[in-house]
Amino acid sequence: MNESNNKLSKWLHIRLKEEDYKRINAKFSKSTCRKLSEYVRRVLLDKTITVNQRNQSLDDFMTEMIRLRNELKAIGNNLNQSVKKLHSFNQISEFKAWLISNKIYQKILVEKMDEIKSKINQISDKWLQ
Repeated sequence: MNESNNKLSKWLHIRLKEEDYKRINAKFSKSTCRKLSEYVRRVLLDKTITVNQRNQSLDDFMTEMIRLRNELKAIGNNLNQSVKKLHSFNQISEFKAWLISNKIYQKILVEKMDEIKSKINQISDKWLQ
């Protein structure tokens, strides 16, 4: 094909009310088009437009899982540091003190695991209705 046929050289000027512009812009933002002009051209020429659909329950689930994953990472880091410290002990009394202090981390870890199980059960119950 001739290169000049593919070039966008004609202008089309339109005026819109503010609310119409906002509606068009809202629809454009949900599409995969990179520019507003591309979106409007597709609409005017009855071409297909790919729209991104968001599943709010999935978004909420992912947000919660990311939060829990970050907390588990922090707990895992604390546990790794505790184990490194454990390997440096020379006396039994140090070891006993370490065991007592790590009961707290163990309790936090079990609580977070229960929270994850609960969230997964809630989501699965919701999706399996």
